[in-house]
Amino acid sequence: MFKNNRIYLIISMFSSLGLAIGCTEVQVEMDEGGESERSYINAGTPGGDGPPFSGAVMVDGTLYISGALGLIDGEVPEDPADEARAVLDSIKRTLEAAGMTMDDLVSIQVFCSDVSHYGAFNGVYRTYFSKEFPARAFVGSGPLLFGARFEVLGIAVERDDD
Repeated sequence: MFKNNRIYLIISMFSSLGLAIGCTEVQVEMDEGGESERSYINAGTPGGDGPPFSGAVMVDGTLYISGALGLIDGEVPEDPADEARAVLDSIKRTLEAAGMTMDDLVSIQVFCSDVSHYGAFNGVYRTYFSKEFPARAFVGSGPLLFGARFEVLGIAVERDDD
C-alpha cells in the first residue's frame, strides 16, 4: 500500500488506550537517499497532547505496532475474553489502516498481568486468523496500565500469497 511514495489519508476508528480517534493520517517520509520509506499511523509528536508514541510505524513494508490495551469506553472489561477481543480488534484496526490483515502479522507479543488468563486469551486469539499463526510470546508481566490484563504489540509484513 505504501509504494511509489504515495501519501494516504485513511479514515478509520482507532483505539489507543481506549480513546477513540476519528481520523487517522498516515504520514510518509523518505530518508535523504530516497531509499527508505517510513510512515506513521496515529503519529504522536513531542508537542502533541496525546500519548507519547505512534500507534504504528511502517518502514520498508514492515509495520511495527505499538502496545495496545483492550479497554472499552476507557474501562477494563470484567470478562478476560471480552478484553482479549477488544485488544485484538484494536490491533486489527491498526493493520487495516495500513492495508493489512491479521494474517500479515509475523510476530506478536502478549503481556499478561496474570497468566491464568492464557486459556481465555487463546480462545479468542484463534478466531482472528485464517492462515498460519504468527510467532508469539505470552509473557507474565505483572501489573499493566489501567489495570488491564493484556497488552499486545506486533510486527506485520504484507503476504504475497493472497
